[in-house]
Amino acid sequence: MTETASDATTLIAAARTAALHAHAPYSRFAVGAALLMADGSVITGANFENASYGLSLCAETVAIATASAAGRLREIVAIGVIGGAMDADGKATGTTPVSPCGRCRQVINEAAQMGGRDLPVHCGAAEGDAVRSYRLSELLPDAFGPADLGIG
Repeated sequence: MTETASDATTLIAAARTAALHAHAPYSRFAVGAALLMADGSVITGANFENASYGLSLCAETVAIATASAAGRLREIVAIGVIGGAMDADGKATGTTPVSPCGRCRQVINEAAQMGGRDLPVHCGAAEGDAVRSYRLSELLPDAFGPADLGIG
């Protein structure tokens, strides 16, 4: 499957819906992620914080682990992510696009290399139309991953 311009819109919308399920009582910053799969389906994830901060999970990692648990790690063809400060109702707010943190970029790289793709990463705002699109190689140049270990 090749990605289309409308895929970015679809992924950002799905990431916004996923962010509604964020468990972020400590940072009050909700993040949602959505993966476009080779068959056109979408897998989502939301951040999941923990009182022991180091045990928290980012939305991108949750979504990719879900795909992997379903045996579909190599089928990811694009990712969308949004995030923003939570309002009183728990909804992400803000008009500035959010991009994956460094740890998530490395996790995305694992999926990208296993699937043999330079994944498009669409970074959207919690509200409004602002979206910045990148290739993973732009966000994580010279990445270390499975290919460096002869896997992939």
